[in-house]
Amino acid sequence: MRPITQSVTGVANSAGIPMDYYISPFNVGFGVVVSGTITYSIQHTFDGANWFNHPTVISQTTNQDGNYAFPVLQIRLANLSGSGTATLTAIQAGQVGG
Repeated sequence: MRPITQSVTGVANSAGIPMDYYISPFNVGFGVVVSGTITYSIQHTFDGANWFNHPTVISQTTNQDGNYAFPVLQIRLANLSGSGTATLTAIQAGQVGG
């Protein structure tokens, strides 16, 4: 998968970034870059309806990175408070030129 970027300003959720859950090993890396003052979390879903917080990148205010080693359907950026901008970039390994 090529890197996919989603940016959100203010209190809002980004669109979900679809993952290829058939790839094994799953291996998704992500990074978030913050501009201004904002509190955000990274979230994932297994069914497209119910969202769960990433275990370590939750209620953050600074640049962070993390990963998913288990399959998820989508990931997204949830801006919880503030008026700044957070930008999520995700990359999934295992597929050449995806």
